Formats: sequence, C-alpha cells, structure tokens
Amino acid sequence: MSGFFGSISKKDCVADVFYGTDYHSHLGTKRAGMAFYSPEKGFQRSIHSLEDGYFRNKFEDGLSKFSGNIGIGVISDTEAQPIVVTSHLGKFAVASVSKIVNIDELEERFMKQHRTFSENSQGSVNATELVAMLIAEGENFADGIQKVYDLVKGSCSMMILTEKSIIIARDKLGRTPIIIGKKEGAYATTFETCAFPNLGYEIDKYLGPGEIIEITADGYTQLRKPNEKMQVCSFLWVYYGYPPSFYEGINVDEVRYRCGASLAQRDDLDVDFVAGIPDSGIGHAMGYSNEQRVPLKRPYSKYTPTWPRSFMPQNQNMRELVAKMKLIPNKALIKGNKGVFLDDSIVRGTQLTDNVKDLHQAGISEVHMRIACPPLTYPCEFLNFSRSRSNMDLATHKAVKQIEGEENVDMKEYSDCNNPKYEAMVEQIRKNLGLTSLKFQKLDDLVEDIGIPKEKLCTHCWDGSSCF
Repeated sequence: MSGFFGSISKKDCVADVFYGTDYHSHLGTKRAGMAFYSPEKGFQRSIHSLEDGYFRNKFEDGLSKFSGNIGIGVISDTEAQPIVVTSHLGKFAVASVSKIVNIDELEERFMKQHRTFSENSQGSVNATELVAMLIAEGENFADGIQKVYDLVKGSCSMMILTEKSIIIARDKLGRTPIIIGKKEGAYATTFETCAFPNLGYEIDKYLGPGEIIEITADGYTQLRKPNEKMQVCSFLWVYYGYPPSFYEGINVDEVRYRCGASLAQRDDLDVDFVAGIPDSGIGHAMGYSNEQRVPLKRPYSKYTPTWPRSFMPQNQNMRELVAKMKLIPNKALIKGNKGVFLDDSIVRGTQLTDNVKDLHQAGISEVHMRIACPPLTYPCEFLNFSRSRSNMDLATHKAVKQIEGEENVDMKEYSDCNNPKYEAMVEQIRKNLGLTSLKFQKLDDLVEDIGIPKEKLCTHCWDGSSCF
C-alpha cells in the first residue's frame, strides 16, 4: 500500500505537507518523497529510503530548504516518487497509489514508441513515471488522466502538482480513497483523514470513483464526474486504515468494533479474557469484549510500531524474525488462563505461528483465535496486500495442499463458508497454528459491518470476485 497528502494554501504549506504525509507512515516502508512549487525556487523535490529510518528523521533536517504554498507528499511501499516531468502540459509532479497489473504490457507499448524510462523500481520501470508518461499524452490533464483510467489494469489514484494547483484523481473503481479537507485560507487532500484534525482541516468532500478535481487555495473545480460503479477495498476498514480515519464517511474503528461484535454473536466460548493482536486487532477485540462481556486484557505488548509488517519481507527468515521480535508476551496475564484473540487477518500465518508458540510457552491453557475477515483464498490483484511470489505463501493454500495433496487447486469451494471443504481448510489451518479453536468472519457479516452494499466493495481476496 501507499498513501499521499497534498496542500495548497495562501501562505507557506511546507509544514502541513510534512506532517500530513507523516500521518501516512503506517502505509509504507520503502520510499517517501515530497515536492513543492514556489515562483522563486520553482519545483523542489526530495526522495528518501525508509528502509533504514523513519519519515520524520529523513526529511526534518532538510525541511528549511523547501518553500511554497503548493506541495504534495507520498509514502510508498514500492517505487520512489513523486516524479517530476516536463511536458507539453508544462512541468508537473505526480504521486500515485497504484498497483498496475499490466505494467509489462504498458512498458512494451512505450518501448515500441522509442520512449525511455529514467526511474527504476525494484528492477523494473517506475510505475509512477509510467503514469506520468500516460498523463502527458493527453491534450490536457483531465484527458491524460482518462488515458490512465483506460489503459491501466489494477488500480491507480493520482495526485498532480502544477504551478497553480493540485489535481487529484481517484482510481476509476475507487479502490483507494481520496478526501478533500479545508481550513481558513487552505485546502488539503489526503488518503487518510487522520492527517486532518491536528493540522486544523475539516473533511469537506469524499471523491467518487474516477472523479477528477482541481484544487486552488480558493476552492476546487470538478474536471470529471465520478463513475457509478465502485469497488472500494474492504481491507481499508479491516486492516490498513488508521483508527480515526474515515472512508466513504465510515469510521475505521467503528467498523472494527462491529466486526468484533459480529464474531462474538456467533460464539459461545468460556474464556478468561479477550485480547487484540496489536495494532489493528485491538478495535476488533474491543467489539468482541463489549458484546460478550468478557474482560479485555493485554497479554501482548507491541515493543515498537517501527518494526516492518511481517508479511512484507520476501525472505522467510526475516519474516519470522520480525514476527517474533515485535510482540512481547506478558506471562502474568497468560499462565493458566483461557483467552480468545482477535486479529485482522491471516495472510501467511508467520506472525501467528510465533505468537501461539509464545502463548503456550507462557503456560496458557487455551488459545482461541477469531479473525475479523474471511480466509484469504485469493492473492490481492489490486493493492499489494496479500500478493505473494507464490499463492502457496498463503496459509489457506498451504492448508488446501495438505488436504488435496497438490497445488493450484480451484479455491471456489474452499471460499464458501457453507461448504464442507471450507470447514476442512479452517480446521487444517487451526492445526497448523496450534490453536484450540479458529473461526473467521463471515463475508455477509463483514459487508453488513462496513455498511456499504457488497457490489460497491472489493472482496476479491475472499471470494475471487474482481472487476478491472
């Protein structure tokens, strides 16, 4: 995932962009960048790696070198950005939150035109530079963004910095959000609305899928109307989103409370405590605890939020180390007790495997696990969430291989919670993780808890449904 923030003000906006971008640090661990424009200095850009440090540490010392009343910032799990380009549309900077499934096809398209790429990302072309090149093919910015919508398969939301404005364009199916905020003398645009309150912004508008807006310090103008069809990512509420944030007017933590309550309503456990696996599992656990009237306790403490997410490193040994180190068990709350633990999801199962071992070593008598979403039976094609080098990295596929004795099994029946094959898969995952019991959220319950009709949600990870 990635996230971005932009501001345009009647006075200098550097501090707002710096802090607003920093509020997206939970969305990316690879690269970060900011770009500003001022008549005196023109376009200014800085990009740093986040693999050996944090956003604030990397950018704070150089902040005084920036100036301008227009700026954008981005934190990315993939390529270096923003990209600054010069074209017939003028000079502009662009940042994107994207997953371009057909990037090889688009690269070949440009190669046939004898075009060149100057930026590189993990051994391949830089996706945001590719987006900038498509935009520059348009007669104007709206026309160029339409080319992105027409040609890119996957997802792509964009933020463009020009000499006079910020142009924002939400993914054509709205898989990722863009929200506009305002305060006296300034407007801002963001992925996460949690960036607004401490900077004095109030939510003013949620962009619709495919909508294009141009923002100045005096207001904003719609350049393209939103599409009717939407498939916003459900994981924004389950996992990715920061608790105070809102998408489509729906708060993240309120959804998590409802998810936990739904799981509790289908449960009849006799346990001593409820616990959430930090961080995103905590909201789910609160909902479960309140519904079941079982004490909420903290048998695990997260040592630091700066450990990378355990499913991100491609090296298995590193994944296991990260999963082991970032959570510390509290034996005083664990020994001899029965606990039910709430987590957002099971991807590879790397983190849970070590968590459960620690609990058993600490003397717990029963470990019940409740997962706030259905089993991930299909790798994400749109947002780099559960996409792996191999489907077999997923805990569900490992379990099905154990059951079937072969790989590449059709997962349709295993995705149906009313099918006996689903029950067999969940039981195998339970055994693999060493749990007393394991239950996943039902998809219908999750859809109801989010509060958006299923046809407007992307649920591909759980049922294989997709729409490019």
